[in-house]
Amino acid sequence: MGRTPCAALLLVLALAASCVWGAKQASGDSGKDILDVSKLEMFVDELPDMPRLQGYGVKDDLLLPGNLTVGMYEKFWEFHRDLPPTRVFAYGLSQDSATVPGPTIEAIRGVPTHVTWTNHLPSRHILPWDPSIPTARASSGGVPTVVHLHGGVQPPASDGSAIAWFTADFAAVGPAFAGSSFVYFNRQPPGCLWYHDHAMGLTRANLLAGLFGVYTIRSPELERPLGLPYGPTFDRSLVLFDRAFRTDGSIYMNTTGNNPSIHPEWQPEYFGTAIIVNGKAWPYLRVSRRRYRFRIINSSNARFFRLFFSRHSGLRFLHLGSDTNYLPRPVHSRKFLLAPSEIADVIIDFSEASASASAVVLTNDAPYPYPSGDPTDELNGKVMRFVIAPEREDDPSRVPRRLLTLPRPTVHRPAATRYIAMYEYETASGEPTHLYLNGKPFEAPATETPKAGTNEVWEVINLTEDNHPLHIHLASFVVLEQRELVGLEEFKACMQKANDAAACKVEEHLKGGRRRRVPRYEQGWKNVFKMRPGVATRILVRFAPLDGGSYAFNATAEPGYVYHCHILDHEDNVMMRPLKLVH
Repeated sequence: MGRTPCAALLLVLALAASCVWGAKQASGDSGKDILDVSKLEMFVDELPDMPRLQGYGVKDDLLLPGNLTVGMYEKFWEFHRDLPPTRVFAYGLSQDSATVPGPTIEAIRGVPTHVTWTNHLPSRHILPWDPSIPTARASSGGVPTVVHLHGGVQPPASDGSAIAWFTADFAAVGPAFAGSSFVYFNRQPPGCLWYHDHAMGLTRANLLAGLFGVYTIRSPELERPLGLPYGPTFDRSLVLFDRAFRTDGSIYMNTTGNNPSIHPEWQPEYFGTAIIVNGKAWPYLRVSRRRYRFRIINSSNARFFRLFFSRHSGLRFLHLGSDTNYLPRPVHSRKFLLAPSEIADVIIDFSEASASASAVVLTNDAPYPYPSGDPTDELNGKVMRFVIAPEREDDPSRVPRRLLTLPRPTVHRPAATRYIAMYEYETASGEPTHLYLNGKPFEAPATETPKAGTNEVWEVINLTEDNHPLHIHLASFVVLEQRELVGLEEFKACMQKANDAAACKVEEHLKGGRRRRVPRYEQGWKNVFKMRPGVATRILVRFAPLDGGSYAFNATAEPGYVYHCHILDHEDNVMMRPLKLVH
């Protein structure tokens, strides 16, 4: 009898030895060769615009499905003018053209994009990884990878299942592997998505190495009438992340776990000392005094960004969308919080900058880990600089009062109501060992089995001290309410024993709890939301296309989908659960 994917996964994990397979760090974690990034001058590298790949064809003025072959390559990348080249993994059409982030794939709504993902990575990883956590492991060597299109509405076989990984030349494949040619139907509202690696237990290392990029879905017939800034100069992606480096330019990743007797290498969060935007440390961008559209993606492993300009600059943000979808109306903010994997689609109007401002710095003040960690400093508190031209430029763009119309959430008669509890487990000394959703490991059978075409209400209960950005594959959701738990420690104690929110009388613990306002710029359809510690967050989850109708594929097929925390160090160990749609 053939093994099920989960049973085969357990067999693969059982083969993992207690040694760390990956690059050895030359000096251990002594710190002697870790680069002091304060020696790098800020704002000396211009912000790159990543290569753009057309995800569709055109013949006789007709749009045709696109076909791309995008590879994963080992190469060297320059993160800063004064930093030695860094060995990375990068997406691209070839090794020479591969970039960090990868090329931006531009798709058209309703026109399928076919992508064959190819793995040209070496036999050993360039970063350490920890086999004591459930990890994709190729016994014959090679770096397991699989690509997930984050925010995409795609069939299970094209979703990038964590156990559908493969190595170079398919020398080894995961138990759910069914090929590396994926189809993205692009039958969803226009917006910004991103693609990234999703291999089991290696997501944090593979993204740290550079495996992520932007994917946009455009709809000329819906978007052109809006009159928003358009074109490669005025509609830009900003991909934010953080990295630490060694003096030789290599990426620094701690090789000693916080509980080395349990996990030799795993740390609960990765934080780099340099802030990177589009592959450059603290870059600059020359701008005119006019409107620009920026699709800001936080691709960090664990760092939150709370972004703002100084008040005397005169600048603010005008939010068009949150994650992949447009908001109903534009929303202004002076400051906003962006969790790992979240996307903010904003306009910055540099004509509003004070007349004396020739340059402004995009700033960050989010503690790390968020919300109760260390404050930012002069290094991680700065993101990039905008150099502003002195004269105002003619600007044909505009901002309409209304954006795109998407379905209103209908809360009455949900198909089901579910409790999703977030747990962190610790040693007697208080050091984290692992994290679970609903107290279950990833390989336990799926308990979230929504019916395709329905809505469900999920009550997400965060019993940890961290803020966890929850991402649900395939689905879109609206945040309905955030309420603090009353008698939190009593409720935690009950949950640790019973793991049953109803039996632990969660509704009693919510009575009188302080309600937390959902920011207006996050009140649309999302696929990630920040789950506050000690708070129950109610979301309405839609397992049907936002455009209406039914999915253009069988959403109930194997290997299904997942939902997880998007702090990658948490996701890998193992704050991720299967999501299996049913008829």
